Amino acid sequence: MWAVATLVFFMIRLVPGDPVAAMLFDASPEMADVLRAKYGLDQSLISQYFKWFLAVCQGDLGTSIYGSRQDVSRLILEALPRTISLSVLSFLVAIVIAVPAGLLSATNKNTRLDDSVTFIAFLGLSMPDFWLATVLIIVFAANLHWLPAIGYVPIAESFWGWLEHLILPAIAAGTAFSAIIARMIRSSMLQVLNQDYITVARAKGLEESYIILWRAFPNALIPVITIMGIAFALLMTSSVVVENVFAIKGIGRLLIQGILNRDYAVVQGTILVVAAIFVSINYLVDMLYLAIDPRIRY
Repeated sequence: MWAVATLVFFMIRLVPGDPVAAMLFDASPEMADVLRAKYGLDQSLISQYFKWFLAVCQGDLGTSIYGSRQDVSRLILEALPRTISLSVLSFLVAIVIAVPAGLLSATNKNTRLDDSVTFIAFLGLSMPDFWLATVLIIVFAANLHWLPAIGYVPIAESFWGWLEHLILPAIAAGTAFSAIIARMIRSSMLQVLNQDYITVARAKGLEESYIILWRAFPNALIPVITIMGIAFALLMTSSVVVENVFAIKGIGRLLIQGILNRDYAVVQGTILVVAAIFVSINYLVDMLYLAIDPRIRY
């Protein structure tokens, strides 16, 4: 987290452009100097870094220097529920598609069904999320008028309104990850199905569905859980394009606006929160290993 904070602080200042110039178009040099002094931009980079880092250690992510001039923490807290909602729903879409597809592909190896699932997974990986999002809007919003094209409704106001506004972006964001997870499930299941204890279970006369779901699938989950955790973390951090297409003011949209406005505090705070989410999810995945496979405890 310290490394991320340090890299972001210095790298954002390598981006061409001046935050004061982004706010002021025809202001005098004197006015620009006043603003730089107000926000501490006239100090050396080292002084700015230590001042900002000490504030971060106390929970203060700074103040936006553009537009509303609100606390960065407040802006992130407003945007974070929207990104979490989109990520969770996208992850559920990916799991609902990937688990049956991966199991069917593994249990029907080298058949037409396996080839069909592989081909569909290839298509899912090949489709850019912005292209799929645009197609979904054209078909289901513009032509069929089944679902809204843009916007977001908090779940506290209306569950169905929240769901309607997130179905299309969730499908657009989750489709590619469903293909990745399905391929991983197939690969892991094929390895498990060749183990001796699966042969013994079949020799005992156990039903194939029981063997697949309760003997093979749990033991195939270790690499799959890793991919699922990475996928969920990436959904939390890489939904920038989908949020912009569907006009959802989440973390990704906040980050893009901060970069365009040269709003250093917003960019630094947002990326720091995203990094914290990514690290936390990876840690939780490691803890899930213990629940799935008790042998890891030893």
